[in-house]
Amino acid sequence: MKSRTAQIDYVSSELLPRAGLVTRLLFKQLGGDLSRTELGLLRTLSDGPRRITELADLEGLAQPTMTLQIKQLEQRGLVKRERRSDDGRVVLVDLTKRGRAALDDYRERIRGAMGEYLAEISDEQVDRLVAATETLAQLVTLLQERPIR
Repeated sequence: MKSRTAQIDYVSSELLPRAGLVTRLLFKQLGGDLSRTELGLLRTLSDGPRRITELADLEGLAQPTMTLQIKQLEQRGLVKRERRSDDGRVVLVDLTKRGRAALDDYRERIRGAMGEYLAEISDEQVDRLVAATETLAQLVTLLQERPIR
């Protein structure tokens, strides 16, 4: 059995590339009208309205790039921009009903595709993935509470 340090090193170096590859492979298989970046934006907005500057920071994009992305999604009826009633200088971006439906549709398609693949692996492996998914949720919470600088 590997030492804890070796295990941490392995997870630190392998988790993100493998998770990214799973995401890219599934996205490629599913196709669709939305890019991964656009779906990421819709997912972020599903938590509630955000400023463009906040979206740019969260998604790791330059503000002009984010503004262009939002404009394109807005033209397709997936997001809307609204000025805050208490401060008209602040513009918030939010999902429209159509945007939420597009995100829900994508999530359902992902769930179906993942379900097909997971059905092909052993119960023990599925159990391990359940534990890993729960552990990943804990890691996300830690990252949100104490971002790495």
